Amino acid sequence: MIKKIFKGFGWLLLTLTIIGGSFASHEWYADKPVFFRAYLDRTMLKMAFDSPETLTSLGFLESMGIKGHNALLNDDSEQKADQMFEKLDEITATIHSYSDQELNQSELLSKEIALYLLDFGAQSKAFRYHDYPVNQLFGIQNGFPSFMDAQHQVNTLEDAENYVSRLSKLKLKFEQNLEGLKIREQMGIIPPTFVIDRVLEEMTTFVNKPIEENILYSSLQAKMDKAVDFPSDQKDHILALTKEQMTASVHPAYQMLIDYFVALKPKSSTDDGLWHLPQGDKAYELSLKFFTTSDYTPQYIHDTGLGEVARIQAEIVDILAEQNFDVSGGFTAAIETLKADPTFYYEDSDAGREQILTDYQVILDEINQGLDQAFRIRPEAGMKVRRIPKFKEKTAPGAYYQQPAIDGSRPGMFFANLYDIKATPKYAMKTLAYHEGIPGHHFQIAIAMELEGLPLFRKMSPFTAYTEGWALYAERVAWELGFERDPFDNIGRLQAELFRAVRLVVDTGIHYKRWTREYAIDYMLANTGMAQSDVVSEIERYIVMPGQATSYKVGMMKFLELRAKAKAALGDKFDLRDFHDVVLKNGAVPMAILERFVEQYIAQKSA
Repeated sequence: MIKKIFKGFGWLLLTLTIIGGSFASHEWYADKPVFFRAYLDRTMLKMAFDSPETLTSLGFLESMGIKGHNALLNDDSEQKADQMFEKLDEITATIHSYSDQELNQSELLSKEIALYLLDFGAQSKAFRYHDYPVNQLFGIQNGFPSFMDAQHQVNTLEDAENYVSRLSKLKLKFEQNLEGLKIREQMGIIPPTFVIDRVLEEMTTFVNKPIEENILYSSLQAKMDKAVDFPSDQKDHILALTKEQMTASVHPAYQMLIDYFVALKPKSSTDDGLWHLPQGDKAYELSLKFFTTSDYTPQYIHDTGLGEVARIQAEIVDILAEQNFDVSGGFTAAIETLKADPTFYYEDSDAGREQILTDYQVILDEINQGLDQAFRIRPEAGMKVRRIPKFKEKTAPGAYYQQPAIDGSRPGMFFANLYDIKATPKYAMKTLAYHEGIPGHHFQIAIAMELEGLPLFRKMSPFTAYTEGWALYAERVAWELGFERDPFDNIGRLQAELFRAVRLVVDTGIHYKRWTREYAIDYMLANTGMAQSDVVSEIERYIVMPGQATSYKVGMMKFLELRAKAKAALGDKFDLRDFHDVVLKNGAVPMAILERFVEQYIAQKSA
């Protein structure tokens, strides 16, 4: 346990405890601590302590017996956001005060990455309201129940009381979020009509459900029942308090947002792209730059996507022809024939869905045992498969990954969407498991969290081109290693890559070329073979998350480019395990910095 604590925020706490005295006090309170890493970690730690929900998600204080933060919620007020931007300016100035000459190589890299992120923060200040913080995919209305269900642990009476305390504070949190929504409304930043329709449906369903069936109630009840040491004579009392707060705080909070969006809807439109907002074109360019960590233009990304779509579709058609499918009608007709084959689907029942979860775990366990030829480094954290909560699966993506707790109390989680059984063909499951789990997100994210000696922000750096590029690259590695020998599994892999190539086209289509939501849906349906329900939720995701969807394919192509570069330069000296060590042992970084790592590796190996 101590080892895991040292890997997390506890590194700074325990270090200050060990060194003790006035010097420890200086490192905590000084404008410029002596140790650069101490400043970086202290800054992250102070930000985390200012965010009770972050502390709960990280899960390291509980192992020290500290739980008071689990009774609180974040301050989402506009004043708090203003303070955050001011704080970023202070942090930038302090980091610049550490001269390059006083830092070692690792610290210089941390300085470079920190300034990269801070510079983006400064640029994004002008566009802080260019988003829809309450939408069908994420926002307080579905994020809070998910957070309480997945991350608020209940093992003791105190944990349950903290849970109820958080429910009592929800109305204030909603009021703070509503303040930001009204500022956006005044600026003309109003969600598209479909977004308002989606969130109204979601919130209305949430409040109309009987309290005992609401996830906030049922999840707490299940956790108390599961807790070994929970006092049984207190369960009814806690549930009664929960019901009180659902009535007094939770439902009124949701009704407040429902009333706001009902009044806002007449002001909305069917213009879906970021281009229709004030300075929307500039906001989109900045979003692309952040998510791809490149200077690629929207037009370049769009054209790259079109080329990749054509290439991958041709590969899929060739495989289907080899499997005696009629491909005379081209890709779309052939893929529809494949989709119509009932042998590729599970039974549309609770039992069928349970079998999907079981089979996902088998797939992950199998590949985890067969990666020695490609990886030396492995995460210590385990991995489990769970279903996306039913209350939000209709509008949720096909799957997502949740990182493990730093102290090891919670494993990494692969959440699978089982809403539409037709969206989970058997031949697509391996690729999805490899992407979200092993050797995809779980390997990269858990390894980064466990790296020794890195400042905390580098363990959790938000470089999507790297993290999502790695996960898509990991799908390719699994196939190269022979884990998808079945030609239909390979079609599943190629469809997943095609899906990301199509994203390049539709994301730029919506936000740069002014495509409508309907046109983007039609294009994606015709060019992927995905289920209608998945396509609709994906296109709607790109509308509320401009640029993010481009990061997957851009990142994957960079990983493959760098690997090919290393292979060509090193010949027989190239070792895939070495390459993966190089790209995984520094955490997520901008792709230009990753390229520098690989170039250094080539030079060292050549010498």
